[in-house]
Amino acid sequence: MIGRLRGTLAEKQPPHLILDVNGLGYELEVPMTTLYRLPPVGEPLTLHTHLVVREDAHLLYGFFEKRERQLFRELIRLNGVGPKLALALMSGLEVDELVRCVQVQDTAALVKIPGVGKKTAERLLVELKDRFKAWEAVPGMAPLVVEPRAGGAVSNAENDAVSALISLGYKPQEASRAVSAIKEDGLSSEDMIRRALKGML
Repeated sequence: MIGRLRGTLAEKQPPHLILDVNGLGYELEVPMTTLYRLPPVGEPLTLHTHLVVREDAHLLYGFFEKRERQLFRELIRLNGVGPKLALALMSGLEVDELVRCVQVQDTAALVKIPGVGKKTAERLLVELKDRFKAWEAVPGMAPLVVEPRAGGAVSNAENDAVSALISLGYKPQEASRAVSAIKEDGLSSEDMIRRALKGML
């Protein structure tokens, strides 16, 4: 129904954002891999979207690249995988990293993601292997480099980072510890989330 939105980034509250499209504000939830690539608030932005319709809500998910949305759709087709777990998987691992995990059946990487136990990881890898045959020609796993950007107060960035990690399923104590362990000053909330996730995985 809603496949793409182009507008202005109005608000950014990880993992949610509001995209202003001609005066209409769309609230979207995005994986951390998309969050890292967002422009500053007030800048133009185009996102590929997926709409989930439930009895109690219409939920809109946004992705920077089409292949991220494709992966999201593959994940939520699996038994027992809802949008929340799909976003957690995509936030902990880049698309190429997740594809590589499936190719080599690496359960160790998946069980570090909140909500994924050993049995769940094994089942996901088996079910995804056939679905990912079309993804065999993936590029090398080049890490996404995020340049630190000067943002608002560090305390606000820390709070946003902790809230985002909790929304992904991490316990408050784990999230707080992971963010507190980051010693570099002046990081944006996106940079802090990325470093915290890498530290926990």
